[in-house]
Order: sequence, then structure tokens, then C-alpha cells
Amino acid sequence: MLILHDPHAADYAVPGHPERPQRVRVTAHHLQVTHPAWTWRVPGPASDDLLLLAHTPEHLRRLEEPEDFDGDTAWVPGIAGFARRSAGAAVDAARWALQEKSPVFSLMRPPGHHATSDAAMGFCYLNQVAIAALAARQDPRAKRVAVWDFDAHHGNGTEAILRGREGLLYCSVHQYPGYPGTGAVSTSNCRNWPVPPGAARGLYQEALWASWETILAFRPDLVLVSAGFDAYKGDPLTDMTLETEDFAEMGRWLRRGGIPAAAILEGGYSADLPALIEAFLAAWAGTPDRE
Repeated sequence: MLILHDPHAADYAVPGHPERPQRVRVTAHHLQVTHPAWTWRVPGPASDDLLLLAHTPEHLRRLEEPEDFDGDTAWVPGIAGFARRSAGAAVDAARWALQEKSPVFSLMRPPGHHATSDAAMGFCYLNQVAIAALAARQDPRAKRVAVWDFDAHHGNGTEAILRGREGLLYCSVHQYPGYPGTGAVSTSNCRNWPVPPGAARGLYQEALWASWETILAFRPDLVLVSAGFDAYKGDPLTDMTLETEDFAEMGRWLRRGGIPAAAILEGGYSADLPALIEAFLAAWAGTPDRE
């Protein structure tokens, strides 16, 4: 297992905001203690050429302007740089998966799947999974790229950016109704499984399995995972019912699928986040017992 992580990804914060980037530092320490054999690397920032695959030049300029984007998404000094490093990690993860065909996880902040081509929103500034998907499609080894989004919030930005693009599939399982209010319908290459708040765990599991079967049927050369852990029963921002074991099961699906895959951290706001991520990654790597 390769973990892409820059400790400086947690160097920004908004007091009282539920998005607390220092959670990745706690998670990094937990994983380093529980799985010392895993490999760690510091990613570099994404170039403008890569960012412009998914975003407009105006949006890149807007990230530098010291004004909040919306009530959830604050401008903080250096946020453009933090977002660029997160996007760079996602691109590096996709490249690693294609080349090495071994598991890789981007443990970075900020998240990205709500960011549209021209707007930051929902704690997200640059859509790193969309950038990584579009960059991967330029590689002749990745004629078909699937994005599997199991964050509890619909990845409206990812869907908007990837909709109708050849060789790309987006699949999302999410709470609906819920933020951002999208994801109730599907299109040709963007498939959605909305799950009502408080739904029985079994119903959520069925939706996750249906989405994964759709990924497998697409026969992708690469799977990029928007790995959000906020469908967990203890998450303070959602009303969902998944247990730790459900995230481990999704890791096992990735391992058994045998498809090159890279996962990128999205949401997850419970104090149990380190354990949830560990369960997912250990099962995916095939090391459910701590080394």
C-alpha cells in the first residue's frame, strides 16, 4: 500500500468549521503505527495544464482572491496551493495505479468532489478526482476510467465535469435528500444511487453493491475512488448507517476486482475516521490483520 500524504496539507483551518484538516495528521499517525510496512510519499502540486483539464482559467484566478466562496467554503491564505497539492496527489495516485497496479491512497486535504469547473463549494476548491480521471484518459493504457464515489454527499462537481465525456463513467451512492441537493437522476455515463436519510444498513449495502457491479460491467482500465467516510453511522454531518465493516468490504471488492485503482480521501467527519480509513485500506491491501 502506497500512501500519498503531505503533513502540510493540514496547515489551514477555519475555527469551528467541521472540515478540520488536522484529522489527516491523526489518521497518518494511526496508519504509520498500525501498518509500518506501508510506503509513504509526499506528492507535488498539480500544474496549470492539469488543472485546466477540469477547471476554467477564471476559476484558477478566483482561488487567489481573498473572499469566501460560500457559507461552507472559506477563502484562507494559501488555499490555492493546498488545493493544488491535493490535486497533484490524485494525479500521482492515478499514475501509480496504472504503472504499478498496486493500491494507492491519497491522504490529503482539501477534498474536491463538489468543486465544479468554475466554482468552489462544499469545502472543495479543485476537483482532484475529475482532474485525475481526465489526466489518466490521456494515457493510452486508460481508455476507460471509472470514478466510484461512495461519499455520503453527491459529487455534483465530478458529475458535471465528466458528464457526456467519452471513456468515462461516474457512479455515486449518497444520501438524498441531502447536500448539495443533486444526484437524484442518472445520465448515460453518470449513474446515481440516492439513499434516503436513515435508510436501513442493508438498503445502503445493496446500493453500494449495485454501483460496484456497474463499475465492473464497464470494464475500466482504471478505477478512481472518491473515498468519503461520512456514510458512517457516527458521522455528525449525515444521517446514514454504515458500519466500519462496510468500508472494509468495499476494500475487499476493490482487491477482488483486480483492476488498477487509486483512492482519494473526500469526506468523513467522525472521530472514528482513522479506524474507518484503516479498515478500508487494510482490506484492500489484503492485510486485514495489523502487521
